[in-house]
Amino acid sequence: MMIAAWVSDSWWRKTLYVSGGALLAAAAYLFYELLSIKKEQELDSTDAIILHQFSRPVLSPSLYPFCLKIETYLRMVDLPYQTYFDGRLSAQGTMPWIEYNHERVSGTEFIIEFLEKKLGTSLNKSLSAEDKAITHTITKMVEEHLHWTLAYCQWVENVEETRHMLGVCELLQWSVCELNGSLVKREMYCHGIGRFNTHLIHTLLERDLRTLSTLLGDKKYIMGSKVYSVDAAVFGHLAQAMWTLPGSRPEQLIKGELPNLARYCERIRREFWPEWVLDYEDLFSETYMDAPTQHGLFSCADTLDEVDTHTLSNKHSPDTDRSGRSLSDSDFEVDQSDVKVKA
Repeated sequence: MMIAAWVSDSWWRKTLYVSGGALLAAAAYLFYELLSIKKEQELDSTDAIILHQFSRPVLSPSLYPFCLKIETYLRMVDLPYQTYFDGRLSAQGTMPWIEYNHERVSGTEFIIEFLEKKLGTSLNKSLSAEDKAITHTITKMVEEHLHWTLAYCQWVENVEETRHMLGVCELLQWSVCELNGSLVKREMYCHGIGRFNTHLIHTLLERDLRTLSTLLGDKKYIMGSKVYSVDAAVFGHLAQAMWTLPGSRPEQLIKGELPNLARYCERIRREFWPEWVLDYEDLFSETYMDAPTQHGLFSCADTLDEVDTHTLSNKHSPDTDRSGRSLSDSDFEVDQSDVKVKA
């Protein structure tokens, strides 16, 4: 009878049901995020970068590629920052976003441009105009195309595995996954890629990954021996397939047919996330490592209730220097000017 009633309902009533469920899920998630904040704590962004993002899951610093992108970028340019896990979206409804000197900026592309203008630090100074066009093209392929196929794998196909990575109670796990799954399917349909079946979505995913593998070749980073902002974007997405999508098609490709992408991910993780601990026996083969590495401790529960306002960027393990970089590698180069942020 319930099914018959559902079928007989008008389209607008069905829409209300779906919208109401999504709103309840969103409310539950936001309520959880707000519980982790001390209301009396106010962060001062004077001469300080404050990064707002979602709470950390298990196994990875973030399940959201753009959050991982911008935090990796901040580490690449060696800018001190504070993370704030309040779950509060930007004025444009996006995540992540930053505050600096009481100015708020959202959108990872605009965040990077803002920091370059305000602080004079840039990863891309040495690139020619042609190389900048190439890195822009690669970034857009990753963020506007590959992003949606990975999101489909994360929040639609592998939603059960993703749910257990959230590190919250079961009710909130269900709410977050239902909300994100619905949003991903809706946005993918509007984008156009969601109008195809799973097989064709996997076909598009595989083409993008094979393209990245071909572009990378045997180079250390996308454009050669140095990291550029494109590497933060690529790593933010490939890391999801590498470490948060067990048994999925993208993981099989990266760890099987496209091992240079696996080595690339591991190289960046060791260089800029030395405290990100992995269980190599369970997650991937040691053949993806360039050299033996020591690891510090990566905490998946950094909130303002548990630690001070300085988070991962200001915590150092025994095998890291004061900037937080791994001491196991020292052959990377970064173009940057004087930093004006107070540590």
